[in-house]
Amino acid sequence: MIIPIRTQSPIHRAPYVNFALIAANMLVFLVLDEKLVGPAVKAIKEDYLVLNAGEPRLWQFVTYQFLHADAWHLFGNMLFLWVFGNSVNGKMGGLPYFLFYISGGVFAAWGWASMTPGPSYLLGASGSIAAVTTAYLALFPRSRVTVLIWLIFIYFFEVSAMVIILLKIIVWDNILAPSIGGSGNVANEAHLAGYLFGFLGAMVMLLVRALPRDQFDMLAVWRRWTLRREFASAMAGPEAEARAKFGAAARMETLSPERRAAEEAKLDRIEELRSRVANAFEQGDMTGATGAYEAMLVVDADQCLSEMQQMAVARAYFDRGDHEKAVGAFERFAASYTRSRERGQVLMLLGIIYARDLQRYELADERLTSALKELQLAERREQCLHWLRDVREKLGRALPGTEAQGQS
Repeated sequence: MIIPIRTQSPIHRAPYVNFALIAANMLVFLVLDEKLVGPAVKAIKEDYLVLNAGEPRLWQFVTYQFLHADAWHLFGNMLFLWVFGNSVNGKMGGLPYFLFYISGGVFAAWGWASMTPGPSYLLGASGSIAAVTTAYLALFPRSRVTVLIWLIFIYFFEVSAMVIILLKIIVWDNILAPSIGGSGNVANEAHLAGYLFGFLGAMVMLLVRALPRDQFDMLAVWRRWTLRREFASAMAGPEAEARAKFGAAARMETLSPERRAAEEAKLDRIEELRSRVANAFEQGDMTGATGAYEAMLVVDADQCLSEMQQMAVARAYFDRGDHEKAVGAFERFAASYTRSRERGQVLMLLGIIYARDLQRYELADERLTSALKELQLAERREQCLHWLRDVREKLGRALPGTEAQGQS
């Protein structure tokens, strides 16, 4: 038994609608439980609320989504809704998520009814949750999912969302396993229709910018994969690869399959670490963010985060008094974001750290002089001049424009 229990994806806002959907499913189950209310409720459910493929009624495409056969059916569905729904709700917002959830269930029911001869009955939130699950795949494909494996002992380990959702939940649970041993009372057709709706719906919302884009959604992952394929195709010829590396006078060199695989693995590792940095920022975990940032630099020393993240990492080092790492992060910011409005202040702060904390006055002189050319506010310029004057005194130099003038 393999059960997902939590994800590492960020939650941008409180998922109140997802909480309400879970509560509504539990409440309906208790109100309509035959053991608690009595056998008369069974007829009401079958006649009015459960979806009948032979004689479907319009409202049943919604009501069936809140019914469950037993407590285990309810628990399994609500567990998946909790694990994947909170992040999707946080990304979409309240009303869009609710409409997406209901629409996914309606489409799943239509797909099931169109492939199922009547009279057959459908109940459960599985179709809606299937849509939410593949929406999660589209929005957070690089996220890590913690799963519980229950054999003789219980094990916990992390796996990519693509692996657990695409291979295990969709392909194995709903395609391969039913073809091997039969699906019993499981409406696999509804699941598959829900998966299709959820993935395509979320991808369309990303394409038309109805959902905020980031570097970790499926479109961004697809774009990076496409760019890597195009680059690999362009570099397929040894002459092209050699010229890209060494210019026109290059000696041709062909990457071995092992080296090419290593380069691709390196790119994947960098992408994973960038995702961890972003997730740590979302959770307010600056220790985790700086740790992932340092691990990324070990993989590739030329990497730089986004402007906001790079600045935040540098300030985190500065606040904790780690001046060596702080200047490294600030220097990377200044070199990477030459048009940033913050660059002048970053250069000044670098000069101050070099002078006050590290006593590297030559570097302090260079950074403060550069900052003076970029700072616009008079207050900042005066602060920069104060530190530059102090540094020049220690170096035995005069400020620019204050050298003694000879008389002719």
